Amino acid sequence: METVRADGLSLRLRTSAPAGRLRDDIGPTVVLVHGIGMSHRSFARSQRALARAHRTVSVDLPGFGGVPGAGRPLDPEVLADLVVRAVRDRGAGELVVVGQSMGTQVAVECGLRHPDVVSSVVLVGPVVDDRRRSLLLQALDLARDVLVEGVRMNAVVLTDYLRSARQYVHELGPMLRYPTRERVARLTVPVLVVRGTRDPIARSGWTARLARSAARGAVVELPGAHHVQEHQPVAFADLVQEFRRVETLDRLR
Repeated sequence: METVRADGLSLRLRTSAPAGRLRDDIGPTVVLVHGIGMSHRSFARSQRALARAHRTVSVDLPGFGGVPGAGRPLDPEVLADLVVRAVRDRGAGELVVVGQSMGTQVAVECGLRHPDVVSSVVLVGPVVDDRRRSLLLQALDLARDVLVEGVRMNAVVLTDYLRSARQYVHELGPMLRYPTRERVARLTVPVLVVRGTRDPIARSGWTARLARSAARGAVVELPGAHHVQEHQPVAFADLVQEFRRVETLDRLR
């Protein structure tokens, strides 16, 4: 784990790889971007599973996970540039960017702004549903998710939220305004949308519309809640691996 700086902002990178591999000479680096209020801990189990086959880098964005905050809102475009620059500066080549919740917006911008580097994006529990774009509705859906996440994940959510309260408030506006579906429609890289079957935030109708809006999109449901990557870490890692394999074969044909 290391803290790096880019454009005057701090990020923390937690790297895990098979056999301690430091570079992605065998395959792409999988970059994991957490949601609003969260940290790399929301990918703890899934990163371990993914790191069996890939070099992985889990990111703590500015103001989250104990990283110093920006003191101002940071749009997904800004965060995407920071993430790609920081990971590339540490020896990464091709990237698969996995975002969860608000992190899906960052992942989308990584694919849009850096298509020469980002070969695909994975959107887990994407936000914000374009038919539920209000702070009240999002708060109600978050409250519903607490009832299905389980004790461990709720403990992670609560403690991470307490550490990131200031930056959380700054990021609410950019997150709610971001036109996720319109931006996904502009992606040229493959898009995999993943939702938990019990996720009240990223609902089935929304994730289906989002996948359909992509030029090359697919949607898969796994048993679990909003943080389905932690409820089903091995299944999630296998899904990402299979998605990569299919897309690679399609490019070679």
